[in-house]
Amino acid sequence: MIGKEEQAEFLLEAMPYIRKYQNKILVIKYGGNAMLGDELKLSVMRDLTILRFVGIKVVLVHGGGPEISQTLERMGISSRFVGGLRYTDAETAEVVRMVLAGKVNKALVHMLGAMGAKSIGLCGMDGNMLLCEKESEELGFVGKITQVRTEIIEDCLDKGYLPVISTVGYDNEGNIYNINADTAASAIAGALRAESFILMTDIKGLLKDRDDENSLIKKVYVSDIPSLIKDGVISGGMIPKVNCCRDAIRKGVGRVFITDGRVNHSILLELLSDEGCGTMFVKGD
Repeated sequence: MIGKEEQAEFLLEAMPYIRKYQNKILVIKYGGNAMLGDELKLSVMRDLTILRFVGIKVVLVHGGGPEISQTLERMGISSRFVGGLRYTDAETAEVVRMVLAGKVNKALVHMLGAMGAKSIGLCGMDGNMLLCEKESEELGFVGKITQVRTEIIEDCLDKGYLPVISTVGYDNEGNIYNINADTAASAIAGALRAESFILMTDIKGLLKDRDDENSLIKKVYVSDIPSLIKDGVISGGMIPKVNCCRDAIRKGVGRVFITDGRVNHSILLELLSDEGCGTMFVKGD
């Protein structure tokens, strides 16, 4: 239990960061293990509510892969993955829309509302937000984003809402697309030219040695990414995540963080403390 003096010290340390982020846009990608367990989920929702209360314009972009898999299993539909992405036929795309835009999205909106946050649920089909085409024929209706329209997000932010966005897109023929949540959040952050983008995942951050959590790399310049991939520091499933960070920076996002969604209050610790708790990506050399 943290004592009152430590709590006061944290607030004093947070003051310049709160000032820096006030009236700025913060995009958070939320999914995976960070969404499992009510206690951890409540911790994340509290963090977002606090940030909104101190005047930060928070946008939450979420996935829900485990919920989709469970629903498909109950319906007798098998899940198949190609290169880490869920193969999505037309029937699966309908289930994705039902689970993400219906069940998961509205549950998060309800939790935020219960804490006093003025939140609203959206998906990429609302306001023609996320226009897509097929990533590849091999993946079916997995969406590659071709355009992001931010008007509906900006309208919600201007009216004091916290938008909660599920990663379902569309094309001009009316087809539904399942979009990778990291990719969607990166594209939305870039289109909004957010001050910061936080990508919550199930590891501490980028590690110099993947088997040693004490080897966390605190800061990475975008120009260093190719050499880190070449040296094997960034490998496997971390490559597409880091590429999302790179793309967001290139589109005008100020800072991007990969942080551990399994840690209580990791968002507050990342944004509002000197030390941080994950890996920060910035532009430059």
